[in-house]
Amino acid sequence: LLFQPCGWFGAGRYEVDGYVYSAAEEPKIMITGKWNQSMSCQPCDQEGDPLPGTELKEIWRVAPTPPNDKYQYTHFAHKINSFDTAPKKLLASDSRLRPDRYALEKGDMSKSGSEKSRLEEQQRAEKRTREAKGEQFTPRWFNRTDEIAPTPWGELEVYEYNGKYTEHRAAIDSSSVADDDTDVTSIEFNPWQYSSSSSQ
Repeated sequence: LLFQPCGWFGAGRYEVDGYVYSAAEEPKIMITGKWNQSMSCQPCDQEGDPLPGTELKEIWRVAPTPPNDKYQYTHFAHKINSFDTAPKKLLASDSRLRPDRYALEKGDMSKSGSEKSRLEEQQRAEKRTREAKGEQFTPRWFNRTDEIAPTPWGELEVYEYNGKYTEHRAAIDSSSVADDDTDVTSIEFNPWQYSSSSSQ
């Protein structure tokens, strides 16, 4: 697909064109549209021109903006950040519980900023405590591998899922805790390794 450059006065803005090719690298389907509105396709000849007797068929259209959306999030983004989709007995480290994120969702920019600063300071305090104890951070749900991956930000350690959260979730769902009517929004955000860090 070719994302067209924007010309003078917005000409060509958002436009996308391209083809679906066969194994023989011959164009078979023309694709055109605007990436922020809709995309359509149409069978084409080897020159890339529409076949006679065919019409453009819309294959994708952007979903309507979710109601009360402030930040142009998609329905998917709203869903994964919603308490409505949260499992029972939500982990205290779940990002849905972050006070800065929750304040931002409510449109309170000032509180969101101050909460973000507070969390970052707690994170720094946690690191100082860990270094003073000579301990390493050990994720609960992931294991560090011996692999180092090159990235645009330098070489990074690679972690793999250890399956423990699946076991934890299964234990919760099969117990009476899963039927607990506790309001998940009342759970305090607590991703800290040391309880003393959360109060600093």
